[in-house]
Amino acid sequence: MRIYQRHKWDLSYREAAALQKELRQRIKVRPISLRNIRFVAGTDVAINKSTGQLVAAVVVHEFPSLELVESHTMIGDLTFPYIPGLLSFREIPCLVDCLAKVRLPVDVVICDGQGIAHPRGFGLASHLGLLLRRSTIGCAKSRLVGEHEDVRKKRGSFAQLSYKHRRVGSVLRTQDGIKPLYISPGHLADQAGSRRLVLACSTRYRLPEPTRQADRLAGEKKKRIEEEGSSLPR
Repeated sequence: MRIYQRHKWDLSYREAAALQKELRQRIKVRPISLRNIRFVAGTDVAINKSTGQLVAAVVVHEFPSLELVESHTMIGDLTFPYIPGLLSFREIPCLVDCLAKVRLPVDVVICDGQGIAHPRGFGLASHLGLLLRRSTIGCAKSRLVGEHEDVRKKRGSFAQLSYKHRRVGSVLRTQDGIKPLYISPGHLADQAGSRRLVLACSTRYRLPEPTRQADRLAGEKKKRIEEEGSSLPR
């Protein structure tokens, strides 16, 4: 997968926040049609604080069968602190190196993180979408910003997530009676299409298969590092 744009990642908080405000102006909303999707990728990053390393994982599924067709991991150094709202500066440098290994023509990337449901309207999924120049969706397990009404217990139920009088995402129930997910467009995606794709990829579990499998893969790699030391190939 080609990475179209790179910039400095070693920035101060003020510099990183200013860059987010600048880049968010380039975010575009575009309808996602499930009929035109053939390959969906999921991403996740695990942190090994004992070794100061990140483990990025990318898996690619054929759609709509959700057959796993490609997967990759990448080990990188942890160089940016955890700061709410600046997750992309901590995780994306390793993640883009992992995505560069992908050979299949991915149509949409679902990220374990926020899209425009973010204090500055520019979460990890939005940032990644600009770098890849393709559709990205934020699929988070917890809320970063915004307010919403209660979501009914039935699978497929959702409520609008609003922040500063603007709709920034959906709170989506992917399985009956389980905690909902926070879905927001990243780049080249829309609200309804993002929600429909995540639901279509969530067949048995709370998380959609692409990010669930990426989470599993990153966790397994992290465990191997802990058991075998930091000498594993990157």
